[in-house]
Amino acid sequence: MTEQVKPLAITMGDPSGIGPEIVVMALVEQPGVRALVFGCPSVMERAVGIVGADCDVRSLRCVQDARFTPGVIEVVSSGNLTELPAIGQIQATSGDAAFSAIQLAIACALEGQVSGIVTAPIHKEALSQAGISYPGHTEMLADFSGAERVAMLLGNDEIRTVLVTIHCSLSDAIKGGSFEAQMTAIRLTHEGATALGYDNPRVAVAGLNPHAGEGGLFGREEIEIIAPAIKAAQAEGINASGPWPGDTVFMMARQGQFDIVVAQYHDQGLIPVKYMGLEKGVNITLGLPFVRTSPDHGTAFDIAGTGKADAASLLTAMSYASKLVSAQSKGIA
Repeated sequence: MTEQVKPLAITMGDPSGIGPEIVVMALVEQPGVRALVFGCPSVMERAVGIVGADCDVRSLRCVQDARFTPGVIEVVSSGNLTELPAIGQIQATSGDAAFSAIQLAIACALEGQVSGIVTAPIHKEALSQAGISYPGHTEMLADFSGAERVAMLLGNDEIRTVLVTIHCSLSDAIKGGSFEAQMTAIRLTHEGATALGYDNPRVAVAGLNPHAGEGGLFGREEIEIIAPAIKAAQAEGINASGPWPGDTVFMMARQGQFDIVVAQYHDQGLIPVKYMGLEKGVNITLGLPFVRTSPDHGTAFDIAGTGKADAASLLTAMSYASKLVSAQSKGIA
């Protein structure tokens, strides 16, 4: 393997979902991309057959064995399943296999063997059935990488958002939106937007309550927590403003008034992004010691195995990963 250009690691995702299929589609559509799949070679061979791709699958013991031969999808094996799991079903074996691929990719990223990680979709129930307690990729990545602060950035060509709280109940999200959590999200939003090419990015911070609290009539979190955090971020030189009402801030961002929005909880941020369409959506984890992106959709069990999946979001995630790797190499990120 050439040491000058490190490949991207692409995890296969849940073997019972569309992940393996869209990985094959993306690599066939972009044959020049320098990337390795992490996962189960037999799963990827099945995916090649499902989509009817004209390519071969080669199993690797380690990243250093890669040859990057045209027409060959190289898979760094994280363990070969003794029996292929059924497609379109929640299964513990699929959750375990997906988890093993992610673990191996993270280890290689921490060792500097790959330039970044692009993750195909996993299924949270499958993980749970396998005895894996992580609610999603973000929490795994933070834990295994030792990152002290992370945030989820999701977006498309029109709007971008970063979440203060991620995979938790709404009641826990309200409790978790502390001053420290606000500051972490705002700082990471500024850093992430800068890495994506925004000069002095305009960061809008959404309120938690209707009408951003309406001066305290509908809640005091804006007055006591969010506004002080915005003021503190401004003192650090961050171009932050708000708190803005959650029902209008994304419209304002789409109109060009802001570059990126800090949302207080999962659905507040994801509904407007996903409403714009999943095809070009991307998920970026900020705060990790390496680049990580993923498509902005799930395992799509209903169409898994049909070859009808769309790889557009994964291709976008790969493009963003390359952009962020480049920015990192230039000292921007």
